[in-house]
Amino acid sequence: MLSVRRRFACWIVLAAVFAPAWAADAVDGGFPFERDLMLDAAPMRGSKRVPMLQIEENGAASIDLWCASVRAQATVGDGTISIVPESPQPAQCTPERQSGDDNLLAALSQVTTWKRRGDVIELFGATPLRFRLMTN
Repeated sequence: MLSVRRRFACWIVLAAVFAPAWAADAVDGGFPFERDLMLDAAPMRGSKRVPMLQIEENGAASIDLWCASVRAQATVGDGTISIVPESPQPAQCTPERQSGDDNLLAALSQVTTWKRRGDVIELFGATPLRFRLMTN
């Protein structure tokens, strides 16, 4: 009888140790729809703004660039993604920020796959992009 109790206790301990890892795997697998994703980059000189991306489950997306903001249409599958941004509206920006907007839009329109690792979402294409989930 004592060995049955010990085995049961061992199973309980193992379950307690590995349950967080199993839960993390389940959470890490899905794309974070309707959540703000912040580009993993420092703000440009003279600004506190960092680009952000949000994709709804229906594919509607909003992109806040270095200077402007645009709408987009996204298709997200199991590890695949495509983003088709609309043309940005002209904005009063420095040439550096405007160039950053153009480069980021070009990179986003070329992404084909994504991977999630905890709070980090990586988009892969001609230029890999790394975003972080806003946790506040």
